[in-house]
Amino acid sequence: MLKRIDPHKAQLGMFIHKLEGNWFSHPFWRGRFLLTDEDRLARLRASDVAAVIIDTERGCDVEDGEPVAFMAPLTPRRRRQMLLEEQKAAQRQPNALTSRSMAREFGRAEQVADMGAKVISRAFIEARLGKAIQPEVVAPVVEAVFASVQRYPYAFNGLMRCKRDMEYLFRHALATTALMISLGRQMKLSHEQMHDAGLVGLLMDSGIALLPVPDGWQGDWRDLPERAVREHVLFGRDFVATGGFDEAVVRACYEHHERMDGAGYPEGAPGEGISLLGRMAAICDAYDDLANPFDGESVSDPAYVIEKMQGDAGAFDPDILREFIVAVGVYPVGSIVLLASHRLAMVVDQNPDDPASPTVRCFHSLKLGRAVAQETVDLSNCYGKDRIVGAADSALLAQANLPNLGQMRMKLLAAACAG
Repeated sequence: MLKRIDPHKAQLGMFIHKLEGNWFSHPFWRGRFLLTDEDRLARLRASDVAAVIIDTERGCDVEDGEPVAFMAPLTPRRRRQMLLEEQKAAQRQPNALTSRSMAREFGRAEQVADMGAKVISRAFIEARLGKAIQPEVVAPVVEAVFASVQRYPYAFNGLMRCKRDMEYLFRHALATTALMISLGRQMKLSHEQMHDAGLVGLLMDSGIALLPVPDGWQGDWRDLPERAVREHVLFGRDFVATGGFDEAVVRACYEHHERMDGAGYPEGAPGEGISLLGRMAAICDAYDDLANPFDGESVSDPAYVIEKMQGDAGAFDPDILREFIVAVGVYPVGSIVLLASHRLAMVVDQNPDDPASPTVRCFHSLKLGRAVAQETVDLSNCYGKDRIVGAADSALLAQANLPNLGQMRMKLLAAACAG
């Protein structure tokens, strides 16, 4: 039986059937789940949802809930009929199935991100305590990200580009893990190599937790002199080495700030002296640093970052950079683009068969000078009615006078997933 209750009356053991109200008013990607976690319960009670629908046959009951209109179970015949109707609708709207797949994977990706942040936090704390990190501790994070990328290549990367509510180092570690795995997948590396690539992404900045600071230091590691911060690659190499990780992982963690033209650090090694994983790490680390800097304010558009990296002649391996662009898309998820219709839109999904024509969420008209009704458009199936003119640069974004871009990205992504 379904019952409607006040969010404050939610209890562990209840099966949440539906969260009423605006999709953005609750902190969950999924609307149906068994409530078994204290943290999730606290977030639900603190949310702005109007009411909670619980299923008393699948979870705990409450005495004073308001019954909801009876919903008869689906018969096999009705289920087949609904599936056929969905398939027909998908044929009329090619983006429908993609949106459902994307929405499901964003939910899974959020769970992986939460789990990964806890593991990374623990690893950094243990590093400060002088304890070695064991491969079996971080391996589940890498495998979970790997599985997410395999199921839906763009979901985890897109979530990390849009999600701003995790501490920078944790988010950066998860983002570079997903980027390294996506790049390895594009390069057709073996499962073992992709696993190593993910470990490099997860651990390359672990040395930051070991940076020495003056007695009584109350500041942030970012306030240390640049020369001191650069030593994180040395501390990270030694920290990862004590954990018994493969030499290829240790070496790439040490090399992720090297550049092909020898202008990097710590060795200033030229291209031929940098390992494959080191070259990959240099690209993934630089991309995420540029697209999502730690100050959280000067967020650069992903498509603009791609253009900037392409223009940085000699810094990155050109062959690997080309593969990286294919992996994340010409216009990565989270990019703000200008359409021929003079609308601004955010890329919410990719089309592997037509990378220059992704799915976008339109939200602002430069011609009208204001926000417009949001619309999700699959540019590869809009019959030429619209197309991308280019990435929206800082001048265009300033002209549009947009609110907090980080929050807007999450809202646009959520709206696209909700259909």
